[in-house]
Amino acid sequence: MASNNIGLADEESQISGGINRVQPYSSTPKKSIDDEEGKKQISLSLSQRLGIPDFFSLDVWRASMGELLGSAVLVFMLDTVVISTFESDTKMPNLIMSILIAIVITILLLAVVPVSGGHINPVISFSAALVGIISMTRAIIYMVAQCLGAILGALALKAVVSSTIQQTFSLGGCTITVIAPGPNGPVTVGLEMAQALWLEIFCTFIFLFASIWMAYDHRQAKALGLVTVLSIVGLVLGLLVFISTTVTTKKGYAGAGMNPARCFGAAVVRGGHLWDGHWIFWVGPTIACLAFYVYTKIIPPKHFHAEYGYKHDFLGVVKALFGSDV
Repeated sequence: MASNNIGLADEESQISGGINRVQPYSSTPKKSIDDEEGKKQISLSLSQRLGIPDFFSLDVWRASMGELLGSAVLVFMLDTVVISTFESDTKMPNLIMSILIAIVITILLLAVVPVSGGHINPVISFSAALVGIISMTRAIIYMVAQCLGAILGALALKAVVSSTIQQTFSLGGCTITVIAPGPNGPVTVGLEMAQALWLEIFCTFIFLFASIWMAYDHRQAKALGLVTVLSIVGLVLGLLVFISTTVTTKKGYAGAGMNPARCFGAAVVRGGHLWDGHWIFWVGPTIACLAFYVYTKIIPPKHFHAEYGYKHDFLGVVKALFGSDV
């Protein structure tokens, strides 16, 4: 079933070029094929479910290069957009920034999808691994590549902007609070930790539910087409950035990150206050991914999964870990 997906989470077809092959007609009843496939998946070992062979696959490591470079370009472009928008004299910088972010993300996804499936975000990789579309091993490799790429992107940005811009805009990183000059000396301004965490959880879950879901569901992805699906992903992210930066009206808060790697890259390169509350940009998305996975298990299987689900499904991994055939 995973081979029918379009972009973002496809394991096999994206590595081989992202082309869906037309299968020859078979006289074998579909039910029999499904039964055989189900039996194979039930008998899979823990190593197979975790995707340990992916660690030794050259194709997976080659695909991770797409994630690394894609993440580097993403960080450089997004942070440049943020800085440029607020430096320009526009009446609604948040709106302009959100529109540009939506365009940039769509273009980058279209560029990276044929190479690795177009994740360039630990949220997508981890969520896809929980659902079972890719293995946890592949997800970890991708997430490490994304973090390294984010660091490279932040270094590239640091090389082309002045020290004043770096300090003023925190290198375009994810911030909860900043230290600003006040009437009686420096003061800390920003958002409370609890509010920032809830915003991160809600925005990331909406991101998965309202856009990534279409890429996971092979029927919707096929019906809508690659360009449409990725455009919706970019649009939803742009809207969430606009909402999270507008609804709080708090200076010092950079909005929902929804991409831990992007926040991590700037924090490593810029340091300082970017580490304050940095855990929120990891914990929030993790909770959202788990909540989204629970949602996929609650809905009727026919609306998403094949009869036997994906072989890397997290619940299947847990069952294999404890030796359960239930």
